[in-house]
Order: sequence, then structure tokens, then C-alpha cells
Amino acid sequence: MFKKFYFVLAVGAALACHAAPTAPPKKVPGSNNLEPTEQQSLVCKTVAKFITQYNYKKVDLNDSLSAVIYGRYIKSLDETHTYLLASDIQDFDKYKNSFSDDIKNGNLNDVFYIFNIFQKRYQERIKYSIAQLSNDFDFSKNESFTYDRTDLPWVASPSAMDAEWTKRVKYDLLNLTLADKDVAKNKEKLKKRYEDLLLQNGKLNGNDVFQLFMDDFTEAIDPHTNYFDPFNAAQFNMEMSRSLQGIGATLQSKNEYVTIQSIVVGGPADKSHQLNVGDRILAVAQGKDGEFQDIIGWRLDNAIKLIRGNKGTVVKLKILPQSKSVSDQPKILELVRDKIVLKDQLVKIEEIKTYNSNGKNLKIGIINVPAFYADFNAARAGDPNYQSTTRDMRLVLDTLKSKGVDGIVVDLRENGGGSLNEAISLTGLFIKTGPVVQVRDTQDQIDVNKDEDPSIAYSGPMAVLVDRFSASASEIFAGAIQDYGRGLIIGTQTYGKGTVQNEIDLDKVITPSIAEKLGLTAGAKKPEATSGSTNQFGQLNLTIAKFYRISGNSTQHKGVIPDVQFPSLIPLDKYGEDTDPSALPFDIIPKSDYVKAGDLAPVIPTLNKMHTQRIANSAAYKAYEQTVADYRKSEKEKSVTLNEQDLKKQRDDDEAKTLARDNSLRVAMGYKALKKGETKPKNEELDPLKVEAGQILVDYINLDTKVTKVNTPAKTF
Repeated sequence: MFKKFYFVLAVGAALACHAAPTAPPKKVPGSNNLEPTEQQSLVCKTVAKFITQYNYKKVDLNDSLSAVIYGRYIKSLDETHTYLLASDIQDFDKYKNSFSDDIKNGNLNDVFYIFNIFQKRYQERIKYSIAQLSNDFDFSKNESFTYDRTDLPWVASPSAMDAEWTKRVKYDLLNLTLADKDVAKNKEKLKKRYEDLLLQNGKLNGNDVFQLFMDDFTEAIDPHTNYFDPFNAAQFNMEMSRSLQGIGATLQSKNEYVTIQSIVVGGPADKSHQLNVGDRILAVAQGKDGEFQDIIGWRLDNAIKLIRGNKGTVVKLKILPQSKSVSDQPKILELVRDKIVLKDQLVKIEEIKTYNSNGKNLKIGIINVPAFYADFNAARAGDPNYQSTTRDMRLVLDTLKSKGVDGIVVDLRENGGGSLNEAISLTGLFIKTGPVVQVRDTQDQIDVNKDEDPSIAYSGPMAVLVDRFSASASEIFAGAIQDYGRGLIIGTQTYGKGTVQNEIDLDKVITPSIAEKLGLTAGAKKPEATSGSTNQFGQLNLTIAKFYRISGNSTQHKGVIPDVQFPSLIPLDKYGEDTDPSALPFDIIPKSDYVKAGDLAPVIPTLNKMHTQRIANSAAYKAYEQTVADYRKSEKEKSVTLNEQDLKKQRDDDEAKTLARDNSLRVAMGYKALKKGETKPKNEELDPLKVEAGQILVDYINLDTKVTKVNTPAKTF
């Protein structure tokens, strides 16, 4: 593995001379006037020091980078030029070259001033929209509304902005009118929607502003250097482990109530048989004797902090069932928090599909791998059943082998990566031993990460299905399988995320003496039973190295190019590392020494030819290609008609076209066509790419090559 950094003390010492807090930002009438805290100032300076001294991409916080950060921040606030005026941008431009110095000094005043102006404009627009609902609208006029003004100049004046928003309100009302002609009812519904927007906007706090700006600052350096505030750090680590500690329910904010959105099977909420989807949580208490704290109207993240907690602790909830009115008496529910495994996000068998080929049936197992995860805490604690991608895959492979499959397809589509160790160990399930990935650090030293386990969990034919959102660890695995000649790579060019991040707990960096001056604590702290986390300053994921395939090619920027390529529903020119100006470039280092498991190069042209011939006559594939074409067309649209008759005709035509296209796909895949308004049955398999990936693997098996044999003697590189 790559080397750990031992610079905590150095950075901590550099921060010891903590500057006095700066004056608060200028007041903005009509805004909530959010202000930065001294803690945020300290975190900003800390992150800046790590980035400038230890990031893989050597950077200097200068005027040039300042302008980039500024541009990203403005884009994050108002990408479609919907709220801010040209005069606002002209006012903000004076900060374009000063953000770099502000960041180094921990001065967030200008950042908050800009946000407060934005919030003022946002509230002005929503209040203006509510006022417009008292007017009548003529839907017979031939007007249009431009909903995406990204490429247009900033609006010049308040009166011009009023004109734009009058059209926006008209469009919102027209949308409701197409479904229900009751104008008064629609206006009331729209008023409630706008009032909810104002209410949610009013709940924004300084942490939201700080997180937003830190995202723009760190991603201006490179797309994967990120700062997470304490709540988001907990969320990140929960995603990595695929588990959490709490009651086992997904929550959402709905009409000022924290509401149950879904319940995890087997969790405390499920086992209680007293919570249902749609129930509202009115108050939360800690322990059997704790006092209830009312959470009506709370921000969702703050409510989650109270409800989530350490395994074995007690939480009491005041519940108002969905069927009860707000005047009814709530019920009290006591739950013991537990560890919740998010089973729907684990490795699983999607299906075993049978293909008829040359008079015989071949069974292909389709395995979904949603992420490269590992519950590190459970592993360190000695839990023999801790969750990890490799452990779960091994169980899945045993099941598929027992069912006599002839080959497997590992579906990595939309798998954004995760644990490097898991990418290496997962590759090891399919090869004997050898290097899997190379890592080059900031000192240009190269570590070769190897699979040392000679056992092989599966030695049969395999393919890996990828798309544009297959990234990082997914690309390491797919690249290694391709380089070893161990299996086919099928799909579209992957994301191109080939950088390594080190997770830095800022509580271990910021010294206790500095924290004490802020009235906080750092280092050793008492655990907080309600949040499940002791972190107060957040976490920095710092880019410290680059990944390279064993062939020497970086996965950065270019990703992995499949052996057999599919058209991409995901726009390749909008998503991917090569679309981000701050991304590190592609480069090549020397190859590793490895023995290929096979050589698929001779068979790939034949497989592509067979694939091309088959899809030329495939109604399902043509329907998918039409979906891609329709999506591309809709992406280019930036305006809509405000003429009711024209919009209704356009919507009806689009609906009919979509129904015909979907029915073409349904019939081609063996399902009956649906009539307009008919509900789609659940659990139907309408993924032609998955079916075609399996068919390509069947073609490969039928070619009767020797490449399926693991560790076949081959050329050493």
C-alpha cells in the first residue's frame, strides 16, 4: 500500500499561532446575514495548508487559482443565472483575485457576504412569485420561457428579472393546469410550494455556506480532494462501510415533519412492528429517562443526528402515524439502536439468465457490485461476519458455482469505487497471484500492490460490464482483469478517476490548545451517544497519489476502454474526469512484471463483429439507442412554450412516442405492450445491455478458445 503521511504535528505546529478573528461580513438587508465562525476559519486555514504542502498536484494559492475558485462558487450558487443580477456579479468581481489570500488567512467574510446577497435575491424571487399568484394568466399567448439561462448574460435589472420570473410562475401554473383545470386549487398548491421553498431556505445555516464554499475551493484543486464537515464525514464513512448504527429507517422532511420514507428489513424499526412508511416523528429523547426534544420544523440533518446513535443505546420517539391528524395524541416508541447493514447496497446475484446457443442452454450469472466497501471498524473489532465486497463476492460465487453457471458477468455500472484494498482482493478472486495496481506518490516513488493469495474463487469465463459512472476502484478491477486477459470488458468508457485520497481526521490535526481557545475540544473526547461520531472539525480527503494499471497506463482521465463498446446513455462530454478542467492528466509509467492469464486480443474482433451483426436486427437494442437519441435531444432544449394548446400537444406527442419506444423494448424482451395509463408491473427485466453482455460472453464461450483457463502460460511483461 501507499505510504502513510506523518505530517500532523507539522501542520498542527504551523497552526499554533492562531490569528484573532476578523470582523463579521457586511450586513445585507433582506438576508439572514449568516456569519462565519472562528472554528470555520481555523478549518479553512488547516485545509489550505494541507493542500498547498501535501497535495499530489502541486498548487499555489495565487490570483489565477483564486479566479477559478471564485468562478466555481458563483456557479454553485446560481449556475442558470436565475437569481443574481448583473450588478451583483459586478460587485462580486472585486473578490475574484482575493479568495486565495482569504483562504490562507481563514477570512470567510467575502464568501459569506456573497452568499447573503444570493440568499436575499433568492427570497426576493420566491416572494415575488407568491405575489404573482394573485394575477390572471393568459395561456393562449405564443410566449416561451427559457428555463436554462446558463449560456445567457446575467439579467441586467430587477424589472427584467421580474419579467423572467413572471414567465417562470406562469410555466409552473401551466404545468398544474394541464393536469387539473381548477385554477384556484392550482394557485393554492403553487403558493404552498413556494412557501415551502422559503421555509427551507430560511433553515440554511453557516455550516451549509461553509461546506458549499469548501467544495468549490477543494475541487478547484482537483475533483477528489474534498472537505467534509462532521455530519458529511459520518455519511461518507457510513457509505464506505455499507452500515450504520441507528434505528434502521430512511427519513425525509415533508411539510415540516421528519417523516419515515423507508424501513430497513431486520432493523430496530422493522422489528418493532410499530413504525410505518409515512409516520411522522414529532420529538426525540435519549435513553429511557431522557427528556423529549421537539423536532417539528427541524432541518433533516439535525434530526438525524438525534435519532442515529451507537449500538445498544436507547432512543425514544414520539410518533404520529400517517393515518392520524395533527390533533391526535402521539404514541411513544422506545427502540434500542443497532448496527444496520444496508443489504440492498451489497454484492448480490441479479439473475441467472439462460441463453440458447447452438442447440444447448448456457447459464450466465449476473452479479451486481454497487461499490467497493468494507466495514473497517467491524473488522478491527474482530467481527467474523464483517461486510466487504470481496467476502460477499466469494459467497455469491459459491452460490453460482453450485447452480452450475457457465460464465459470469460482473456488473460495475454506476459503481463509483471505494476501498483500494477491496479492489485488489476482489481481483485476487479471479487470478492466482500478481500485481493488481501501481501507485505513484508525490515523491515519484512507485508501489506495486499485489494479490498474494494463490487461491482462486472462480476460474470460468467472465465479463465485466462498465459504464461512464464506473470509477476509481471499479477501474482498477476492470483494468486488471483486462490487462491479465482474464475476462472481457464490455460497455462504455469509464469515468477516469485514477487518484488516491488519504482520509485526514482534522480533530487529530488541530491541537487541543487551539481548540480550547474556541471553547471546543480536540484529540481525546467523550463519545457522543446521539450522533455516533466524535468528530468536530470534519475530515479532509486529500489527493496524495495516482493509480496506474499494471500495463503502465494511468486510469486517470482516460479510464478503461471496453473490448466491446455500447452506446452511452450518460453524456460522455458532460460527465467524466476528462470534462473537469482541474483533473490531473493521463500519463504512463513502466509496466509491472506479471504473467497474463490469457490473451483475448485474437478473439475480440470476432466478438465485435458478432455483436454488431446481432444488434443490427435487435428491436430491444434499437429501442435503447432511440432512448439515447431522445435523451440527447432533450438535453439540448433550454426553453418551453407557454401556450397551453401547443404545450399539451407537445407533451401528448412526447408521451405517445415514449410509450411506443418503451413498448418496442418490452415486446422485444418478451413482455406485453402497455396501454396509455397502464401501470408498469414490478420486477420486470428491461435492460437490453445486460442481456447483450451475457450474449457476448456466450459467444466467447462458444468460440472454444483456451483463454478461459486461469494462469495459462503467457508472455511475461
